[in-house]
Amino acid sequence: MDLESLEALRRLKYRYLRTLDCKEWDEFADTLTEGATAEYGDRLRFTGRDAIAEYMRTTLTPAIITVHQVHHPEISVDGDHATGSWALDDTVIVTEHRMVLRGAAYYEDRYERGGDGVWRISHTGYRRLYEAMFSVDDVPSWALTANRWAEPAPPEATRS
Repeated sequence: MDLESLEALRRLKYRYLRTLDCKEWDEFADTLTEGATAEYGDRLRFTGRDAIAEYMRTTLTPAIITVHQVHHPEISVDGDHATGSWALDDTVIVTEHRMVLRGAAYYEDRYERGGDGVWRISHTGYRRLYEAMFSVDDVPSWALTANRWAEPAPPEATRS
């Protein structure tokens, strides 16, 4: 068993999700092969690293907070190609519309090791197990107390 490749593939998937959630678009794009494809549910399909990264960059604005967590990886390596399945649990907060989306799915990925020796995602996608949305207005005590992308509070609102 190629343990180095297994660890590299785990780190690749984690980096893909971290850079997605942290909106680090150049590093996000670098997790994908140039001809990568993506299928997020039944409606969103993309071909090409640039198309995938541009959609994320323009859609996941600072008004949208995402948290993607994956676990239970099942990875198979065959030379410079690999496949992986990951259980996904995600949360999306749409601050402008005061909505929260929660969901779960299984990612099905394909990976390629390039001539530079680096593993990248050649295909990623999932079908939802479930997706649920609610308005934070339905939860009177709900408050967003920290937001990395929010405008800083005016000086008079800060405590000394």
